[in-house]
Order: sequence, then structure tokens, then C-alpha cells
Amino acid sequence: MAHQNEVYEKIKTCLVDALGVDEEEIKPDAKIMNDLGAESIDFLDIVFRLEKAFGIKIPRGGLFPDNILSNNAFVKDGKVTAQGLDELRKRMPYANLSEFEKDPRVSNFSSLFTVDLINRYVENMLT
Repeated sequence: MAHQNEVYEKIKTCLVDALGVDEEEIKPDAKIMNDLGAESIDFLDIVFRLEKAFGIKIPRGGLFPDNILSNNAFVKDGKVTAQGLDELRKRMPYANLSEFEKDPRVSNFSSLFTVDLINRYVENMLT
């Protein structure tokens, strides 16, 4: 358990430093974009800080998958298709997609990226 707390605390520090938010704002269910104000460019900084803090290499698209929302096979009429959801499950096994699957609009995609998601990803990388 202490190990999990250490991981979470380091993630918290990375997010505070990358996003310039107060530590109190970093909660497991906080959405990286909606609640903490991250913009797409901030994701590069977050990845860099996580790599440095944990001594890991996060592959491009590893934590924040790319090329899904811009692929016509994965998105139709503003919604992620069944094939797109399958691709998300493959690329994001650490993500809880249950809420997103209920309403897979592209505009809801950013809500997947929470502090808890980053925590699960890093914990997975460390095992």
C-alpha cells in the first residue's frame, strides 16, 4: 500500500508542476482537461515529468492514444464506433471505459483522462 501511495504522490507532484494547479485540486476522479485545465500541449509535459519521476519510458500514444479520433474506421457521426471502442480497449487496458461506452461521443473522450487513469497506467508500467 505504501508503494501505491508513493506512486500517487509523485503523480500529484508531476501534475501540479505541469499544470500549475493547487495540490488540493488533484483528486483521483479529477479530469485532466475539464477539471485541471490541461491543454493538448500539456500532455507532452505530463509524459516527460512522469518519465523522469519514475524512470520509465512512455511510448508515443502509450498513455494518451493518438490517431483514434481522427480515423474514419473508429469514428462515425461524431461518435466512437464499436471498432473504435475495441481499439481503445486494446490501447488503453488501464482505462475504465464503462461510462464512455454509454455515450461514446468524441466530445466525451477527454473525460476518460483522470488522475486515477494516470495512476493505473503508471502502476501498470512499474509492475
